[in-house]
This record gives sequence, C-alpha cells and structure tokens, in this order.
Amino acid sequence: MSARLRAFARLITVATLVTAYVALHLAVTAGTGLRACDRFGDAPARAAAFTAALDRYAAGEAAARAGIRAGDTWFKENAPSGASRSAVSAATGDVEKGRVSRARARVAGLAAEVRRDRARLDRKLGSSRAAALYWAVPAALLLGPALWLRRRRRSDATEIIKVVSRFAPPRPWWRRPVFLLASGVGYVLLAGGVIAGSTAQRRGYTMPPMTMMGLLVGGLAAVGAGILILRHTRPRQARGAARALLADGRQPVLYLRSFTDDDIAAQVDDSSAFVSIHSREEQLTGALGAVGPVITVGKPGEPLPRLGAARFYLPLDDWQPTVLRLMELSQLIVLRLGSGDGLWWEVQRARATQPARKLVLLTPGALSRQAERLELAERLDAHLPTPSRLAEVSGGDPWTGAVITFDPGWTPRVRPVGPVLRAELPRGALVRRGARAVKTGFVSMTMFTPTHHLARVIKEALAGVGVRRRSMAWRATFATQAAVWKGFALVTVLGLLLWLAGRALRLFGLG
Repeated sequence: MSARLRAFARLITVATLVTAYVALHLAVTAGTGLRACDRFGDAPARAAAFTAALDRYAAGEAAARAGIRAGDTWFKENAPSGASRSAVSAATGDVEKGRVSRARARVAGLAAEVRRDRARLDRKLGSSRAAALYWAVPAALLLGPALWLRRRRRSDATEIIKVVSRFAPPRPWWRRPVFLLASGVGYVLLAGGVIAGSTAQRRGYTMPPMTMMGLLVGGLAAVGAGILILRHTRPRQARGAARALLADGRQPVLYLRSFTDDDIAAQVDDSSAFVSIHSREEQLTGALGAVGPVITVGKPGEPLPRLGAARFYLPLDDWQPTVLRLMELSQLIVLRLGSGDGLWWEVQRARATQPARKLVLLTPGALSRQAERLELAERLDAHLPTPSRLAEVSGGDPWTGAVITFDPGWTPRVRPVGPVLRAELPRGALVRRGARAVKTGFVSMTMFTPTHHLARVIKEALAGVGVRRRSMAWRATFATQAAVWKGFALVTVLGLLLWLAGRALRLFGLG
C-alpha cells in the first residue's frame, strides 16, 4: 500500500468513526426525545385533573389540595420546560399562598399550552430522528470503503508478513491485551499528572494553598506511577514485526545494526523541561515511520524486546537468506555501521544486490575513538568505487556521527550529524522581534535530542536521492513525548465514550 493510499485509508477510517459516533449521539438524543413524548402523552388528562382539583379546592374541598400537589409533581417529572409546566408550578405556588383566584386564572389556558408543548416535543423528535439518519447514512456508506481499504492494506503486506511471521516467538494470546490495558492506565495517569501539575503552575495563585499543594503532589504522584507502570508494560505489549506490518500495510524500513549498539540506542534523552520515557531507538523509529514501518532483527535470547523497531528473531546459524529476502522486500535499508563481520556482509550484499537509493548508512557518534573511525572509513571505502572521506567528517552528535547516502553510481554523500547553528534573524526591528518570538516559542515546545538532529539529516539525505519525507524531524520530536500525547488522546476518547454510555444508560433507565 502506498503512503498516499494509506493516508487516504486513515482519513476514511477516522471519518467513519466520527460520523458513527455523531450518529449514535443523535440516536440517543432521538430516543430521549421519544421517551419524553411518551411520558408527556398523559398530559391532557393530567391537566384536566389538575384544573378540576383546583376548582374543587376553590369550592371549599380541602382534600383537593392533595390532587393539586400530585399534579404539580407529575408535571415537574414528566413535562418539558415550557408553558404548561410553568403554569402548573405557578398555580400551585399561588394555592400555597392562598391566592386561589389567581391560580385558576393561570391555568385557564392550560389545555392549549399542553397541546403547544406536545407539538414542540414532536418537532424536536422529528428533527433529532432526521439528524441521526443524516449522519447514519454517511457512516454506513463509509464503512464499506473503510473495510475494503483495511483488507487491501493487509493483503499488500502478505508476502513480507509470511517471511517474518516464521520467526515470531510464541506468546500467550492474552498477554498483549492485558498489558495494553495496563499501559492505558499508565498513559491516563501520566496525562492526568501533567494536567494537574500544569493547572497548579498556571492557576495556583488563584487557588487556596492546600488545593495548589494537592494538585502538585497528586500530579507528581500520578506522573511517577504512570512512568513506573509504562516501563513495566510497554515492552510486554510491544508489537512484533508481523503485527506491525499487518497494521501498517506499507513496505517496511529494514533497520540493521550490531546487537552491541542496543544499549546506547536504549538510552533516554531527558531535559529539565520535559520528562520522556522514550529511547533513542523509539525516536528514530518514529522518524523513519514517515517512510514505512520499521522492523529489525531482535537479539537472540533477550527476555523482552527492546522498544523501537518491531522485532523478529532469526536463528544464529541461518539468518543470511532471510535478511537478503527482506532487503528485496523493503523500501529502505538503514544500516548502522560497526565492527561486526555480519554488518559488513550486509553492507556488501546491499551494495551488490540493491539500488543505491535504498541504502542509508549511519556511522558511530562523536564518543567513538579516532582509531575506530579510521578503521571504519577504510572498511567502507573498500566496498565503494569512490572514497567516502568519512574520516574527515566530524559530527557533534554523541550517538551518530554522519549519515551516508549514495547516488545511482554508488558515489557516497556524507552528511555530519549535529545541532544546527542559529540562523541570523531578518533585518528590521519589528521583523526581528517577531522572528525571535516565534523561534523562542517553538524552542520552548521542542526537545532537540540527538535523534532529532539525526532525523533532520536523514530527511535531507533522502531528499538528495529523491525520497521526500518532510515530517521526519517533527516525528522524532513528537516521539519524545508520545506517551503524554497518547494519554491526552486516551483521556479524550474515554471521556467521549463514557459520556455517550451514560446518556444511553439514562435512556434505558439504568443511570
């Protein structure tokens, strides 16, 4: 499935869900209106009984007062907010104050007011039914294309799913649903804690001190509990490669690296302004997700998969044919260079069998020793028709030193990775102030991690070989706070569903 078709499929799916939700909401509204009409059906008889009781009370029958109160109670419980309900309530109040003549004058036109209220209820019910139908028809019409596109997405990934599913480790069927649910609790706690802390920070000066302290302490406790839960549950509910391919439908990005690099890739880059639980590999996977789902070979024997690229596990003595097949089926190969012989075999085979535009090489970062960088440059140049001059490139990023892509003739293009120097502001005082304000606001909301710089350079490198994915850098930035945004989204969705469920329960008399 192409990226555009996938985006269209997601748009259709979202439109189907939104229209279906609105149709359900309007259907519940129509049901509530129907019940109101049914409850008000006895209103003419009740109005006549109330008027008769009032006449008897005016004639001196004290026992008729109970009938007046019963009529007032019935109209309060069953009549809509309108003229008839107001007239009965006002007349009952006049009776309590001894103004019987005024009460009788108020209900002189009660029968006509009941008919008008009934007509208004009928009109409201008719409009609710029509609105529910108007939204239900598009939802039903969109359901067919949404299901077809879902089936198309799954069928397009059939071949590569067959390749990786042979190497999926067996897991109990209940494991992922249970830990998904537990992760949902963690996301809600994390988002709730952030909201509580933000509220205390922004509006604390208007609150009583104990309320502000309660929000701060409760928010910190919720954030801490959410992080602890998510650190335990997320690796246990992570998708395997087959599930990730089935959910996406696009050709994947094959991420190849040495298993010894997993520890540094699992590091979490934090700052004083943000609390992140997402590793560098997760952020890189988020950026490369602009191209396709990211899959990689998992480390044999690891008890839980690392977070980031979706894992599958190959046998140690027969992994090369599968990697070669996945190179053919992938739309991009991202290979992090290192010292392992298996990695250089993969470089050699990618160089020999794949188009040059498919291969992206990542070199070790600034923390690696100069001797290691020189050795790596020599080994790489042995596979290329033109020297890469990699040893002359000095990047400032601690994780990744440079990104290498190739033109059709396999001439390397090396781009160093590191922070971007601040651009000079435009001339003019007003323009300069505006640009500074925009830049300051953007920087305050952005966490420039090593992966952000890497994603920006990969985006530029891919654009140089004709692959344009403008969203890579912001995807990497978004991935630093993905847990918080998931929590906000989950809170919103749960709130909407609970509100609709509550209305439905009240409709059936259960709420």
